[in-house]
This record gives sequence, C-alpha cells and structure tokens, in this order.
Amino acid sequence: MAKTEFDEFVAKDVNAQKGVSIPVHAGALERLFVRKVACSNLHPNAEDEFTYDTVGPSYKIIGEYEKKFRHAIQTGQEVFDEPLIVEKLRPSGYLLLNGHHRWAAAMRVGIKKVPVKIVNQATESDIQKILENSRHDKRVALDLDEVIFRPDDYPHLEKALGFPRNLKYKQRIRLGTPALFYYLAKNGYDIWVYAHEYYSIDDIRGFFKGYSVYVDGIITGIGKKQKAELESAKRVEKMISNKYTETIHIDNDMIIVTRGKTGDFEEYELNCPDEEWAKTAITILGEIEKNEKNKE
Repeated sequence: MAKTEFDEFVAKDVNAQKGVSIPVHAGALERLFVRKVACSNLHPNAEDEFTYDTVGPSYKIIGEYEKKFRHAIQTGQEVFDEPLIVEKLRPSGYLLLNGHHRWAAAMRVGIKKVPVKIVNQATESDIQKILENSRHDKRVALDLDEVIFRPDDYPHLEKALGFPRNLKYKQRIRLGTPALFYYLAKNGYDIWVYAHEYYSIDDIRGFFKGYSVYVDGIITGIGKKQKAELESAKRVEKMISNKYTETIHIDNDMIIVTRGKTGDFEEYELNCPDEEWAKTAITILGEIEKNEKNKE
C-alpha cells in the first residue's frame, strides 16, 4: 500500500469499528501462548496517536521495519523479535495496543500473519467495581517494572515459581515481596500495582497468587497511554482518590504517605541494603500505624 492508500485504509478501519467492536476479556488459554493472527484481523486503536489525523503513522519508522522484515525474510531469519500486544474484541478481531508500526510494515511488505500476545486490560467499570467492593479506606501503590520485578541476575530474588506456573510466569520479584504484600493485606491496605508495560491483569493476579498473595488493583500500560486514554486515567485516579483517605507509595528508596484529598504528604527514607527492603518497609509502616493510633 502507498502512503495515502494506507492512511485511508486506517481511517476506514477505525470508522468501521466505531459503535461495533468492544474489548472483552480473553480466556486463560487464549492468553497463555503467543499466537499468529492474520493482519486483517488486527484493528488500529482509535485512542492511539497512530490513528490521529494530526499525528498519524510515522512512515520513517514503518520504512525501517519494512527494511528489517524484508532482510529477515530473504535470509531466513525470524521476522519478529517480539509479539504485538493486543486486546480481544467482540464480535471479532483484536485491538492493537502496542505494535502499530510493525503491523503497518507487515501489511505493506505483504506478511499475512503476525505473532500477537493477548492481554486483558482493566476498564473503568472494572476499577469501579473493585472500589465499590473494597471495605478499606487506605491503599498501597507500587510500580511493577521499577520496584517489584527484577532481572534474573539480581542478587536478592524470591524463589521462582514451581512447575507448571514457571512455564507461564517468567517474571522474577525482589526478595520479601510476598511477605510485604501479606503484611499490607493483614493490616487493612488494598494493594494496587502499576506498570509502564502492557501486562494482562489476569496474568498479574495469577502470578502473585502463585506466591499466596492477592493484588486488588492492577493498572498496566501507563507509559503508553495516549491523549484519549489519559482522560480515562484521570477519571480513574479521581475515583481512587475519592475512595481512599490514605495512599502509601512504596518505591525503591522511599515511602511516601499521602493523606486525604488535600495532598498533604510525609516522606520516609528506605535507607537499607537491598535484601532488607521489604523488612525495612514493614518496620516503617508499623511505626506509621503506631503513630496514627497514638494520635487518636
């Protein structure tokens, strides 16, 4: 497809899906494996800059992928280093979350099928139900990519999940994370985790279940949200702030306690060796709780 022709194709597809397709949760087996899907069954996301009239696709990026794909085909190599991230649609097809330019390059090169990883995203209604069903008025927020997940060569890791969970869940977490989550749940905190990357909310919940702990709220893909999605994110954050009188952010080297809607906050340093991160966090949280009770 020529540039103008492809632009028209994208605009036509977005318009055809409007008022027809809705995202739905995929089953466990659908999310388990990377699969190959026909390019024609993948639909560009109307909330991504790729489809905006004022922004649109970057044909420089698409061209670079086209060159890479053609070289891989000619030399018999794998065309895709990693799958496109998609969400299942009803009545049919998949919504692109991450990988629009690779999809475009595949279309223009003539590749019929591409590898995809299906994820389930938390909707506003999902989050609203979590908040309505929660009996707690305080929560803890942690960043999965920056704080919880760690590379395989990190020296202080929790033991990997056993078979068969280890076949599905490849992430490793820092030492003490399950103990910290257990402490939080026991002391009346809802646990919310955030991620810049797209992960399936069901996979994240299942992963932590393997460590015998529960996560209440899961919001992923925050580093990739576009303008329209940011509006939704603002509404979600407002719902959350209306629900909780206290939010505690636990980082790698800091605990920040934000109270009420005023935004007043207190900071506590996590000045400790990495292997004592969870233990130190629990100690500080215990002191915070004790101080709060003494004020009553």
